[in-house]
Amino acid sequence: MASAAWTLRLIAEFDAADQKAQELVTGLSPEQLNWQPGPGAWSVGQCLEHLCIANEVYLPAISSSLAGKPISAAQEIRLGWLSRWFVNSYIEPSPQSKHARAPNKIVPGARVEPSVLDRFLRSNQAARELVRHAGDYDVNRIRFRNPFIPVLRFTVGTGLEIVSRHERRHLLQAERAKRSFGFPS
Repeated sequence: MASAAWTLRLIAEFDAADQKAQELVTGLSPEQLNWQPGPGAWSVGQCLEHLCIANEVYLPAISSSLAGKPISAAQEIRLGWLSRWFVNSYIEPSPQSKHARAPNKIVPGARVEPSVLDRFLRSNQAARELVRHAGDYDVNRIRFRNPFIPVLRFTVGTGLEIVSRHERRHLLQAERAKRSFGFPS
C-alpha cells in the first residue's frame, strides 16, 4: 500500500530537522554549544536538549495510543479548531506565536554535552518510525493524553504535527542564538 502524503511530508520534515541540527552543531566547541545569548535565553545545545526531552516524553504517549486500534489509514491529517489554535498559538514558529515557558519536565539542563546531537538524531529516527507505523491508522480519530497538559487529548495526527513544528520552532531559536551578537568564535 502506498504511503499517505502526510507520512512522506512529516518524514521529510524530520529529515530536514536532522540536517539543520547537524549544520548548527557540527564544529561547535562545548563553550559555543552552551553559550547563551542572554539571561534566560537558551543556547544551541539547550534548544536541542529540550527537543530531545520533549520527543522522549511525547512520542511514547502517541505510540501507546495506537495499541489495539483497528487498521484504517487516514489520507491526510485534519486539525480541529482547538488543535489548530494550539498549534498556531504555541507551537508554529511565527511572530504571532505566544511565548510560554516550557513545562518543567522538558526544561534543558544548564550545561549540555556535545552528544546531544546524536540523541536528537536518535529521537528523530524514533519519530520517523512512529510516523510510518501511524500511517496505518486513522490518526484523525485516535486520541492520546497530552503528557504535558493531561486534560488535553489530541489526535495522533495533531501530536505528530506538534512534534514536527515544535522542532522547527526551536531549531530556528538555536539558529538565532548562534547568530547572536557575542557568540564566541
